Order: sequence, then structure tokens, then C-alpha cells
Amino acid sequence: MESEAWITEAAALVADGVSVKLPVDGNSMLPFIIGGHEQVILAKPCPLTKGKVVLAWVDGRRYVIHRIERIDGQRVTLMGDGNLQQREHCTVDDVKALVTHVVDAHGKKHDLYTPARRMAATLWYACLPVRRYLLKFVQMGHSPFNK
Repeated sequence: MESEAWITEAAALVADGVSVKLPVDGNSMLPFIIGGHEQVILAKPCPLTKGKVVLAWVDGRRYVIHRIERIDGQRVTLMGDGNLQQREHCTVDDVKALVTHVVDAHGKKHDLYTPARRMAATLWYACLPVRRYLLKFVQMGHSPFNK
């Protein structure tokens, strides 16, 4: 619950136009974000488009940092890059911030939306049927994207 309060405060700062650096945990965004080792930089969440990584309040109960898979009117479907099947849902208003950069364990900033990273994310999504095997490989040596 304590981390939820921090995230809520970070979301409020972003709404006021302040860029916020937030530590992340978990493996749901592997290989692009390594939980427990990296941080993300949050900014105002517009415009929302497929493929963007966002901080969102999902299913009316928790925050996640996941990639937008689909936007249907006001309904947003999210999926973590490290997830095999699980998807979350929220409304456009529940998207609290856009993740613009990842800060690696050495303090180096990496833009999430360079052409190479956008292509890598698209290819990673296409690998969904074999992602289980690729994730095992990635987990052995960490992410190749933030080196």
C-alpha cells in the first residue's frame, strides 16, 4: 500500500507538468524494463497511441506500467512486454503518465521511442507465441536493450 501512495503522488506531479523518476519492480516489462534495477521517467500522457508505455490505474484496483495494446474509444487494453497472456483494462482517464525513458542501474537514460526501440517492441510483440522461451533467455542475461 505504501508504494501505491508514492505512485499516486507521482501521478499527481505528472498531472501538474512535472517530470518524475520512479523506481520499478517486477518482471512484467522484460526485456525493455528490468524491475528492481531500473527506473522510469514519467511525463504527461498525451497523445495516447498503440505501443506507448504508460502508468495506468487498471481494473479499478492497482497501478501498472505496461504497453498500450489497443485503444477502443475510451477503453484501453494494456499488456506487459514480459507477460505471456495477461492483459489489463482501463479507461483513457485512468492512464496517468507516459513512460518516456528508462534509467538503467548505471544512471544512463534510454529513450523508449527511438526507431530501433519501436521496431524491437513491434518484433517482440510479434514473438508472443514463443515469448515464453525468449523470456527465459532474457532472464539469464538481463535485457539487451539497456546496455
